[in-house]
Amino acid sequence: MPKILEINGYQISIWSNENNEPIHVHVSKRRPSKNSTKLWLLSNGTFVMANPNDKRISPKDMRAIIAKLNQNAVLIKNFWISYHGYEKYYM
Repeated sequence: MPKILEINGYQISIWSNENNEPIHVHVSKRRPSKNSTKLWLLSNGTFVMANPNDKRISPKDMRAIIAKLNQNAVLIKNFWISYHGYEKYYM
């Protein structure tokens, strides 16, 4: 699972096999896992939580993570395209 960024102690990663899913990242405090919090990249360049009811990350930390992801959306998109070979958005 390639790590893209680290934000406030959270690892921002992508899975190697995403089965043609839209661009997204997994956020985890320690070791990345398939069940890590997932955030989708929208076509407008912003990120949203895949499951808004996911409470594993505090609202304060999540706001900071989303703000930093939004600032780095182009970098993340380009990393995804380079790694997976396709560009597809959630909405």
